[in-house]
Amino acid sequence: MLTLPLSSIVLITGFLLILIGLWAMFVHKDIIRMIIGFSIIDTGIHMVMVALGYITGGTAPIFDDVVNVADTSVKIVDPVPSALVLTAIVIGLGVTAIMLSYAVRIYQAKNSLSIDDCAEQKW
Repeated sequence: MLTLPLSSIVLITGFLLILIGLWAMFVHKDIIRMIIGFSIIDTGIHMVMVALGYITGGTAPIFDDVVNVADTSVKIVDPVPSALVLTAIVIGLGVTAIMLSYAVRIYQAKNSLSIDDCAEQKW
C-alpha cells in the first residue's frame, strides 16, 4: 500500500484548494461567491506554506541535549513559515472583511450582488 507523508498530503490539498478557489472566482458572477473563492485560495496558500516548512520527524527549534548542533538543519523545523502563515491569516481576515463591506455597499447601491450589474465600474 502506498503511504504518502503528511506534508505531501497537505501540499496536494493546498494546491487543490487554490484551484477550487480560482474556479470559484472566475466562473461565478456573484460577488459573495467570489469572496468565498478568495478565502479558499487564501487557505490553500496557507496550507502550501505550512507543508513546505514541515520536516518529517522534526522537532521544535530549541537547542538542547536532544538535538546536536551538527544536526540542526536536518532535525529542526523552520519556524519562519509558521510565523508567516499566522501573519497571512490575520491579513487575509482583514482583506476578506473589507471585501465583504464593499459587497454590502454594492448591494445597498444596486440591490444586486451580480458583477454584471456593476458595468459602469468596469474598465
